[in-house]
Amino acid sequence: MTLIRHLCARLSDKAARTRITSVTIGLKYTAVTTDDGGMGLAWTDPAAFGCGKSKGYHDYEGALATDLLPLLDDPSPMNRTLALALVNALNYHEACELPDDTSDGGWMDAFAIGSGTRVAMVGFFRPLMKKFEARGAIVEVLDDHQGVGYRSDFLPKLGGWAEVLLLTSTSILNQSAEEMLAHLAPEVTRVIMLGPSTPMIPDAFTHLPVTVLAGTVPVDQEAVLKAVRHGQGTPVIHRFSRKVCAWI
Repeated sequence: MTLIRHLCARLSDKAARTRITSVTIGLKYTAVTTDDGGMGLAWTDPAAFGCGKSKGYHDYEGALATDLLPLLDDPSPMNRTLALALVNALNYHEACELPDDTSDGGWMDAFAIGSGTRVAMVGFFRPLMKKFEARGAIVEVLDDHQGVGYRSDFLPKLGGWAEVLLLTSTSILNQSAEEMLAHLAPEVTRVIMLGPSTPMIPDAFTHLPVTVLAGTVPVDQEAVLKAVRHGQGTPVIHRFSRKVCAWI
């Protein structure tokens, strides 16, 4: 994936001088912290869990980030999850400088989402669905993990029906992001990639028709780590974090 190559290329220098201090794997999210005070999150792919014997165990705590970063394209779902959390940890301080968009109102207003706006949503974001409904938007959803929608019905809508596309950043982990965007009609210019997994690195996305990145910056890191350990999801993590956005 070109996106993965771009992310790794932009962080390789910093990874060579940064060490991983902790790895925390929760049922819903995984967190990685670094010795420069960085912290990053990534969705924990359920495919990463299994009852068989673990193979190739590696303790990344104390290791250089260069040991883990290349695994963003690894066959193992767990390694990809860890590597994406590391990407966000390495970019933590840059993400902290981005503006808040706690209510999601900024990008929704900029996208002119209102009555009759046709929205395609990859990844079912329940709180956003309520906001779209309040604005009168028409929403079609595809979420393989939650069993919502069918690809055969959804993908053709990206080629002419959809006016706005929301793409979950977990698509980076299952390597479907660029596949989804390839189905998008050229005239669709309102595209957002969002969720706590989102790498807030705009120049890594310039080859894609993505307009906005919306991600999560942990503020109270200890509280976020505790939430991850306790198997909590986005609503609890956002209590102790900032929602930020960046335009590409």
